Amino acid sequence: MDVIKTQQISWRAIEKVIVHPLVLLSIVDNYNRIARDTRKRVIGVLLGSSFKGTVDVTNSYSLPFEEDDKDPSIWFLDHNYHESMLAMFKRINAKEHVVGWYSTGPKLRENDLDVHGLFHEYVPNPVLVIIDVQPKELGIPSKAYYTVEEVKENATQKSQKVFVHVHSEIAAHEVEEIGVEHLLRDVKDTTINTLATEVIGKLSALKGLDARLREIRGYLDLVIDGKLPLNHEILYHLQDMFNLLPNLNVGELIKAFSVKTNDMMLVIYLSSLIRSVIALHNLINNKMLNKEHEKAEDAKLTAIPAEAGC
Repeated sequence: MDVIKTQQISWRAIEKVIVHPLVLLSIVDNYNRIARDTRKRVIGVLLGSSFKGTVDVTNSYSLPFEEDDKDPSIWFLDHNYHESMLAMFKRINAKEHVVGWYSTGPKLRENDLDVHGLFHEYVPNPVLVIIDVQPKELGIPSKAYYTVEEVKENATQKSQKVFVHVHSEIAAHEVEEIGVEHLLRDVKDTTINTLATEVIGKLSALKGLDARLREIRGYLDLVIDGKLPLNHEILYHLQDMFNLLPNLNVGELIKAFSVKTNDMMLVIYLSSLIRSVIALHNLINNKMLNKEHEKAEDAKLTAIPAEAGC
């Protein structure tokens, strides 16, 4: 029995896919409006730029898409809508071009290769980014793929394209970070706060800090090894940052931090008590108003038979 081996004939052109927060927010909003609480998935076009193997996804828009659950080969995508949207986006920002498409999966499907083939008309090597709109665990909610062609050593079999996983990450410009932070602050309900949300928020913040510190360390290691040129501006900023760090070995500073933390916790505790008292006060007032309203209604009902008897 002959064992058929395969080999990839396309070189690894894409090394990393960077997804911006605006894209994630747009995809989640589109999913909630179209396919929430259903088994349908949402797909759309990814816009951005590519440079030296890195695909930077900065924008997106959804597409009208339908598929048969029983027969994956039956599906429909509105090409006219896609062409119209692409023309309008080019008028707004000519630097953004089609880099691929997205799907809310949450996994690869049989007809994804057919849909992927449509985007070869717009970009030589498009990417597919699957966004998990309902993640069950912490981590990056996106997975990126691109296609390579596999050729069988057995000449009787034809070559075929397959998806290959590529590293993806979430990144944003400073302006985007500020905008997303304010947006999430407005969306979040400050009246509802649990220990779980506090722990998740603290864990996310610590992970972000750890990533930034690792990035700084990696840069300094490359500079020491001579793989990157010395940039005095970056070193000045790092030195300023280190100079601003407090010296935690001083006893007076530790005591000051403790006093400050206790004062802040006391204010939070008092605020929670005041909010609870106000809520209880409003509840009592509401019950009193309802009771007075019921008495007024009963008085009206008793007054009507008396008038009828007269």
